[in-house]
Amino acid sequence: MNCEECGQRPATLHLTKIVNGEKNEYHICEQCAQEKGDVFTGFHNFSINNLLSGLLKFDPMQKNGRDSAANKPIRCETCGLTYAQFSKSGRFGCSDCYTFLGDKLDPLFRRIHGNTQHIGKVPERTGGQIKIRKELEQLKSALQRYVASEEFEKAAEMRDRIRVLEQKMSQS
Repeated sequence: MNCEECGQRPATLHLTKIVNGEKNEYHICEQCAQEKGDVFTGFHNFSINNLLSGLLKFDPMQKNGRDSAANKPIRCETCGLTYAQFSKSGRFGCSDCYTFLGDKLDPLFRRIHGNTQHIGKVPERTGGQIKIRKELEQLKSALQRYVASEEFEKAAEMRDRIRVLEQKMSQS
């Protein structure tokens, strides 16, 4: 796709503006974006690291790159990377960083993905048993919640559904 302004160079900037429910799309090259200025200012230097860095500043449990409990920098014990350094670069320093900084990333994952646990996909033809096991886990968890909150009718429904699925598992 060529630039909508000059029509000569490839469009490298794609911007969608929605104002009062009206959607406008712009497809322009970097040079025209710099010349146009006001609408497109700052987009030509955009990077995924800048996006991640902005999202990492969200963490309410951490202020100024320090652990609020001990007021010391949060850092990887293997490579020494601090949470503040990670939030600027968006990159881990070693394979152990996630272990040491992982708890601080949970709010970010929850904000971006809606959950902190990867669910993934299972192929239809080979995933029957896996899907049933996963559903069984979810039903058993729900059963425990219903029993704990003394919602025995719902707990009985969960129990019955669990029995049906367990019969399916034993038959195949």
